[in-house]
Amino acid sequence: MSKNKKTTIYDIAEKAGVSRQTVSRVINNRQDVSEETRQRVKVIMLNLDYQPNAVAQILSRQRSNLLGVVTAGLKYFGPSRTLSGITNEAEDLGYGLLLKELDSFNSSNVLPMLNWFISHQVDGIIWAAPEIGENRSWIGEVQPAFNLPILFLTMEERKNLTIVTSDNFSGASMAVKHLLQQGRKNIGHISGPMTWWEAKERKRGWITELSKNGIEVTEKMWSQGNWSSTSGKQAFLDLVEKFPEMDAIFVGNDQMALSVLATSREIGRKIPEDLSVIGFDGIADSEFYSPSLSTVSQNLDELGRRAVDVLIAQIEQKNSGSINSSYTTIQPELIIRQSA
Repeated sequence: MSKNKKTTIYDIAEKAGVSRQTVSRVINNRQDVSEETRQRVKVIMLNLDYQPNAVAQILSRQRSNLLGVVTAGLKYFGPSRTLSGITNEAEDLGYGLLLKELDSFNSSNVLPMLNWFISHQVDGIIWAAPEIGENRSWIGEVQPAFNLPILFLTMEERKNLTIVTSDNFSGASMAVKHLLQQGRKNIGHISGPMTWWEAKERKRGWITELSKNGIEVTEKMWSQGNWSSTSGKQAFLDLVEKFPEMDAIFVGNDQMALSVLATSREIGRKIPEDLSVIGFDGIADSEFYSPSLSTVSQNLDELGRRAVDVLIAQIEQKNSGSINSSYTTIQPELIIRQSA
């Protein structure tokens, strides 16, 4: 065959001794082809350096095998780890990704972004940007108008939406329950910003577990940071001043919790003798501090992977005529180390 002549599906079929339709089934990963035939066709495609026409595949299958992903705050541990899980699972399942990052967490002007994804023929969208304030107020008005599966991450359950989220409430409850079982009675909390849904859920878990054990929660028992280590230090110092009897602390994320470990040494409070500390997230570095940090691991890689699985299932449902909404929670794991 001339090097200037592009290999076609007919060339593959002739070389393999099969029909053009059989080669097409192999290209599209159809199951109605014997494994022997599939392998023979794939070897010939490789030997002839055949590259399927992506546009033709889209037209024939009415699918692009592309997923849109909307994210925000990639400098934070949670969004970046979740995106890694999304990327890995999409790759494993043969899907490509088109990524858009919101200019700000509070952005609600989503129509241009959604139209851009549709113009690029994505099969579905994962909305991975965190729920903050009113940044999802557009959903009820805009989302129904798009005939495209959209899956949302990290938000409260809502009718007719498909959502995959970490169980922030249960994770917080587990942390506080462990501190109580260790005999701690005065358990404080440093939350993330209260505009974030995750921060509110973790605080709610802290309050609920204390209340179940007959401990009245007051304003002096908690302080607020913005997820950064710097804010965690200031929130901890404020908490020590107004809640001096505190003997344990549940911190809304590991970055702030690590600053608590360092600041405790500065003010002469020993961990865990004087103060037990549990963070939230499960960042890799938390194991290597001294003392090592106890934490609630979210398993964010699994969160991202599950989102891809659920969205692809919805794409299949859409092709069959209907989409069923669902709410999936990923259970976190409590990892106990030296700090608690």
